Formats: sequence, C-alpha cells, structure tokens
Amino acid sequence: MSKILNLLIFILSLSFSAMAQEKLSLQEAITIALQNNYDIKISKNETNIARNNANIGNAGMLPNITGDYSNGGSVQNTRQTPITGPDRVINGAQSTNNSYGADLNWTVFDGFTMFANYERLKELQKQGELNARLTILTTVADVIAAYYDIVRQQQLVIAADSALDVSVLRTTIAKTKLQLGRGAKLDVLTAQVDYNADTSTYLQTKNFLQVAKVRLNQLMVRDISTNFSVTNDINVDKGILFSKLAEMAEQQNPNVQNAFINQRIAALNLKSIRGARYPVISLNSGYSRARSTSPTGFNPKFAANGLTYGLTASINIFNGFLQRQQERNAKIDIENANLNFGKTKLDISTQLLTAYQNYSTYLDLIKLEQRNVDIAKESLEITLAKYRLGSIAPLELREAQRNAIDAQNRFIEMQYQAKIAETTLKEISGNINLSN
Repeated sequence: MSKILNLLIFILSLSFSAMAQEKLSLQEAITIALQNNYDIKISKNETNIARNNANIGNAGMLPNITGDYSNGGSVQNTRQTPITGPDRVINGAQSTNNSYGADLNWTVFDGFTMFANYERLKELQKQGELNARLTILTTVADVIAAYYDIVRQQQLVIAADSALDVSVLRTTIAKTKLQLGRGAKLDVLTAQVDYNADTSTYLQTKNFLQVAKVRLNQLMVRDISTNFSVTNDINVDKGILFSKLAEMAEQQNPNVQNAFINQRIAALNLKSIRGARYPVISLNSGYSRARSTSPTGFNPKFAANGLTYGLTASINIFNGFLQRQQERNAKIDIENANLNFGKTKLDISTQLLTAYQNYSTYLDLIKLEQRNVDIAKESLEITLAKYRLGSIAPLELREAQRNAIDAQNRFIEMQYQAKIAETTLKEISGNINLSN
C-alpha cells in the first residue's frame, strides 16, 4: 500500500513539474534567438554602419563647403615719429577686425578614383550584409545543436531511469531469494553496488540535461535559470542530396560570396591607385566680408566684401616610384584574392563532402543501432525471466542490462550526430530554414 502511495505522489509531482515548465519548440527557440542574440544584433549594427558609409559623399563626389568667422582686436600705446613735425603719441589705441565668409571646393575629376571608391563602399556594404547572414546561420545552427542536445540528454535520462528500474527489481529479487534461503548475501550486496552505480549515472545525466538547458537559454539571451521542456524526438531529414547541396553551397555559402567580393574590392583598389596617374581638377569659389578699424593707420576704417572663384589642376609627376610600388602591391593583392577565392571554394567543398559522409554513415548506424536496441531489449527480458527462476547468475543479468543500456545510448547518440551532420550540411550550403 505504501509503495502505491509513493508512486502516486511521484506521478503527481511530475505532473505539477510539467505544468510549471514551459514547453519550448525548436521554432520558438530559433525565433527568440533571432530577436535577442547579441552576436546577431552586433552584426546588424555593423551592417548599418557599412550601409551608411556607402554614399557618394563618402566617396568624394560632392563638394566641400566651409564657413569661417573671426573677430578680434588689440589695444596699443603707439608713438609715431614723422620726418617733419613732432612725434604722434596715441595711448590706448584700439583696433578691431571682423570677417566671415564661405568657401567651396569641389574635385570634379581625380582619375576616376572617386568612382572606384564608391563601388568599393557598395561592395563593403554587401560584405557587411553577408557577414550578418553568416552570423544568423551560425546562431541558428548553434540553437539547433543545443536544442537537440537537450533532447538527447532527456532521452539518456529516461534510459538511465529504466536501468534503475531493472536494478531495483534485481535488488528486490535478490533480497527475496535471501529471505527464502535460496540466495546469498553477496548477491544482495552486488545488486546494491550496481544500483548505486546506476543511480550515480542517472544523477550525472540529469546534471548534463540542466547544463544543456543553460546553454540554450544563453543562446536565446534570456534568464539562464529558466526551466522548460522540449520534444522527445530527434527528427532527421533523410532525403538530403549531395549534388543539390553542392550547387547551393557554391551560390549561397557566405564565405564563398565573401571571397568573391574580396576579389572585386582588390580590383577596385587597383583602379583607385591608378587614378593618381591622372590630373586632379578642382573648382573653388568663396564669398567673404571683412571690416577693420585702426586709428593708427592711414585708413582708420576698412571694409570689403566679394566673391572669389577659380579652377586648379595638379598632376603627380614623380613621387619617388611610390606610384609604381603601390600598383604592384595592388596587383599582388588581386592575385591573393583570387587564390583565397579558390581556397575558400575548396575548403567549403571539403567540409560539405566530409559532413555528407558523416551524415550518410550516421543514417546507416541509426538503422543498425535500432536493431541492436530491439535485440538487447529482448535479451534483457529473457535474462531477467531466467534470473527470477534462478537459472542464471547475477553477473549474466548485469551483462544483459549493460548491453541494453549501451545499445540504447548508442542509438540516441547516432540520432543526435545525424542531426548535427544534417544541420552542418544545411549551414554550409546556406540553406538552413530560419523558421525550421
């Protein structure tokens, strides 16, 4: 009766615990992470900076207009000695000057450098958007991995709990046999030691589950102590085709696209440097107004205002071979950008093929371990029945129990690794469904 009562209390406590926990789906976890994750917010801000910089003013295409104003004066004691006549002495002579105006300077031609700079700024904007997309893909992949790690740990807890049930049953049977005079004290002690070992494994697995939840809460940027429950299944997409992924990776992978943009930026940098071989032509204009007083001068008061205008042109004739040096270095940068583009494509292809081989292998292992789980479970049931009848030693039961636990754990692990490989494939190909 007490056992039934304890069981009812345990079930009720689980029910209340489940009611208190949030049921979190993978899609909800991804949505929360996309809204709150710090890395994503930082990457978006950096993208906004690159977008703000991509304008014709920053490229040098617009005129510069500056305004200036000055106001000052002096108080002096002066003595003027003319050729004829007495000295002229003035004490406290106060002079003033006041001027203001505006100047315009507009570079209308600089060897097409300004156009190259504007194109480079637009490429940097694209690069910023790509980096933001890469951050989003990485974050979503991390959320998926963390979410299914919780599912894995949750399944391992259930498996460890099942192992505990068998250990409890074994201990009960051993004690019953000892009471009936058909067993030995050693069997009871061994059963209790194995039960304690299984309890230790169970507690460690529960701890791993809580740590995994903390990690997911961190990715979602919310209170890391928030408790929640997740689904119990690891659903693996078994219809992925390598040829389709390879095609998407070449077109959508952010690292490949980044390397391509770096090629464009290197070419534009050479174009900008070559612009120094051409003359720089600028238009300039201004308006100024000035007033001054000087009681000690020939003109006690002076005032002027007017417009200035002009055109200036300059060309670099010789700068110590620096022009040639800069162009050579720019050409080397272009070669490095081309080499890096090829290297990036090779690296992505290697990562993709490796991930696909892992994915295919884990799918095969899932089928194998599923059969092993069924076999080990049936073997444990038969061994347990024989142990009840006393026809086998406790060691054989323990071995069958271990085989069942190991088979279940391997099956769970293969499911998780297959899901990670699937996620890696979709991340490399730039094809992760952000809403999952």
